[in-house]
Amino acid sequence: MNNQNLLIYDFVELFKILDEIKKELNTTVVNISKNELNNISKIYGKNYILITKKGLPKFYNQLTLNDFPVQIFKLIEKVNIRLLKINFSKQSEISVGKYFLDINSREMKIDNLILKLTEKECEIILHLFNSIEPVSINELQLNVWGHHSKLETHTVETHIYRLRKKISQKYNDENFILSKKDGYQIK
Repeated sequence: MNNQNLLIYDFVELFKILDEIKKELNTTVVNISKNELNNISKIYGKNYILITKKGLPKFYNQLTLNDFPVQIFKLIEKVNIRLLKINFSKQSEISVGKYFLDINSREMKIDNLILKLTEKECEIILHLFNSIEPVSINELQLNVWGHHSKLETHTVETHIYRLRKKISQKYNDENFILSKKDGYQIK
């Protein structure tokens, strides 16, 4: 496990066990009271797993253990799987200006509007967003498509044009990808 917070609610026996082995788990184990439940997201954000005997509504990441007895290795396996899901989710959603880019589902989102993207469109957005300076056509061709061609090709321009059109139609945003004299840039 990796520096995650295991929050134990209304489960003293489990807290004692996990607290004893927390060094091996590489995690923080916290016994949460009923009063502290309302402040979990303020204190831990989304960086926790709440372990309970009974499911509680409105909590981001919860592991309910209602089958007793449970083997410690099975419990650790369940927690590890949940941690992997959390980390996968964290890595997939990136804030790009006022939008969120979900790399795993290849979607761009703002409010409730979702735009499906291709893999290349995601790569273009990420490359432009991660660059401080405008990105030339040759640089995009090399870093997104993986080749450098001396031949005249309009692949990059075509992809940029189609991506701008999709964003404009969905979000009415004409200025997401800007054309500069040195290349393209995301504002």
